[in-house]
Amino acid sequence: MKKILFIFAMGALVACKSDKKENDNEDESYVIPSSEKSSEQSPLTASIKRGKDIYSDLCVTCHLPTGKGIPGTYPPLDGSNWLTEKREESIRGVKYGMQGPIEVNGEEYDNIMTPMGLSDQEVADAMNYVMNSWSNNIDDMVTEEEVAAIQEKTE
Repeated sequence: MKKILFIFAMGALVACKSDKKENDNEDESYVIPSSEKSSEQSPLTASIKRGKDIYSDLCVTCHLPTGKGIPGTYPPLDGSNWLTEKREESIRGVKYGMQGPIEVNGEEYDNIMTPMGLSDQEVADAMNYVMNSWSNNIDDMVTEEEVAAIQEKTE
C-alpha cells in the first residue's frame, strides 16, 4: 500500500513540474519596469496586464503578436518612433481610429485603422501595454484623464 501511495505522489509531483515547465515557457511580451518589480502591483503594471488582453483581442490581427506589423501595410509597434515621438497622435489613433499617410521608422504607411470603440481607460491600458512591450520601455504612463483630454481631429 505504501508503494502505491509513493508512486501516486511521485506521479503527481512530476505532473506539477511539467505544468510549471509549460507555464515557464510562456513568453510575456511586456516588460515590467524595474521600479515596479515589487510584490505589490503598481497602477502601470495593472494597466499593462489589462492592455495585453485588449491587444490580444483587437490589435494582434494587424500588428501581430510580435508587434512587428506587416511591412508596407500595418506599421510596427515594436521599436516604433511613432509611439515615442507622436504620443498624442498615437493615443488619438487608438481612440478614434486614423487614416492617411504616416511615417513610422522611415517607412510610409497609408492605410485605415478603424475606431475600436474603446473606453478612455481601455485606450490607456492598450497604450501602456504597447509602450512597454517587446523592445519598448516608455515609463511615462498613459492615464484615462490624458486620453479623455484628446479630441478627435476635424479637418
